Amino acid sequence: MSVKKLKYFAGGQWLDSATEKYMDVYNPSTGEVIAQTPCCTKEEVDYAVECAKKAFPAWSNTPVMKRVQIIYDFRDLLIAHMDELTELCAREEGKVWGEAKGDILKVKEPVELALSAPSLLMGESIRDTSSGYDTTLYREPVGVFAGIAPFNFPGMIPMGWMTPMCIACGNTIVIKAASMTPMTCMRIAELWQEAGLPDGVVNIVTCSRHEADLLLEHPDVRGVTFVGSTSVGLHIFSRAAENGKRVQCLCEAKNHGLVLEDAALERSARGIINSSFGCAGERCMALPVIVAQESIADKLVEYLVKFASELKIGPAYEKDSQLGPVVSAEHKKSVIDWINKGIEEGATLVLDGRDTVVPGYEGGFYVGPTILDNVTPEMTVGTREIFGPVLCIKRVKDFEEGLAIMNANPFANGSVIFTQSGYYAREFTKRTDGGMVGVNVGIPVPVGVFPFTGHKKSFFGDLHCLGKDGFRFYTETKAVTTRWFDEEEMKAKHVDTWDGSVGGDLK
Repeated sequence: MSVKKLKYFAGGQWLDSATEKYMDVYNPSTGEVIAQTPCCTKEEVDYAVECAKKAFPAWSNTPVMKRVQIIYDFRDLLIAHMDELTELCAREEGKVWGEAKGDILKVKEPVELALSAPSLLMGESIRDTSSGYDTTLYREPVGVFAGIAPFNFPGMIPMGWMTPMCIACGNTIVIKAASMTPMTCMRIAELWQEAGLPDGVVNIVTCSRHEADLLLEHPDVRGVTFVGSTSVGLHIFSRAAENGKRVQCLCEAKNHGLVLEDAALERSARGIINSSFGCAGERCMALPVIVAQESIADKLVEYLVKFASELKIGPAYEKDSQLGPVVSAEHKKSVIDWINKGIEEGATLVLDGRDTVVPGYEGGFYVGPTILDNVTPEMTVGTREIFGPVLCIKRVKDFEEGLAIMNANPFANGSVIFTQSGYYAREFTKRTDGGMVGVNVGIPVPVGVFPFTGHKKSFFGDLHCLGKDGFRFYTETKAVTTRWFDEEEMKAKHVDTWDGSVGGDLK
């Protein structure tokens, strides 16, 4: 198979990089290199920002109704190319067909939210804030944004979470696509061009962390949105904020699910399998820890082992595969090292996926579903993000002990309870630290009209992505107070100290 040499995208042109360093893009299902993407130079990253800055004045002054018409046309193209994009996502990231299609559908969802821009960008006004003074608040574009995307959702995150609302609000953006999975993002950028998006509104580079740091310091970048690990998120948050930029950093997680003795056990177990092993565990809203009430823990584990063992492991783009590979050989090694660490720490290995081999695809980066039981709070395997198909079981006596263990977690992206008790469900939703909460829902990601609300070390910033928070993040407010003089006012000899800025008249 020929290896495609990728380009970077700036000012509406696909450009050859001057770099001598190219990074391999793999097909995780086979282990073969399918493309190479450039480690763009400092000058090329600067040029992408320059193109975004140049495009901003005209795009920000384009009426919002015209902006959303282009976005609507893009939506039609996205739907028309759904299968092509699904296969591309499966081939470069390793998601099985249904998961890869969901990745592309999760581009479509924020696009449809962005079409609400004419309503959600509406300001507010009061007539006669003081006598004869009117005040109107507008929401205006900010400027150039940088989006730093991870490997695990190559469509949804750069082209769903980051791009549609940013440009609907009148901004421009430079996307730093993940070097391991850049092709889906790049292909979607071509569809933006086809939809009529002006040159320079969306730009894409691939580079190392060193060049990406330029985006955190560049004086023409006004805001940064990031998805990735907590250590990198903290670095980005501090550096970008230090340079006066608005920032949102969506970081790692270790979501826990509490299963009480009154739960619908078999149905709950099937939901847990989907939540824990879907996307090969490579998602920040996976459910890698189950906190099980002791009275039903044995039966629950029995169900989990049975259902996990039935998953069909295979290449991502074969539609009957239920569990695909992880993204790279390096990541496969990391996941297996974590399994070994859990065993060393004293966890009980009840299902082992370390030696999984798919016939005909021996070079693929496969890890089978793995379950570690009797994980105790001090074990790092139950507190650190593994980002693979590994499920940890923690056993507790009751609701209160379970909730305490869950809230001791430094991350708080999501949390879940499986129960038929309205009382415990209500207590849980009120008292859990999780930002996205599920009651008998294993992946409690809300639809895009709501924000993606991680807490604690899962998020750094003030405004989350998506929902109304997203529109606020990508705009700044301007309050305009006006006063028109009648003939008598024009003759006035005295202007009050506050000149109408105090509500009501001064006596």
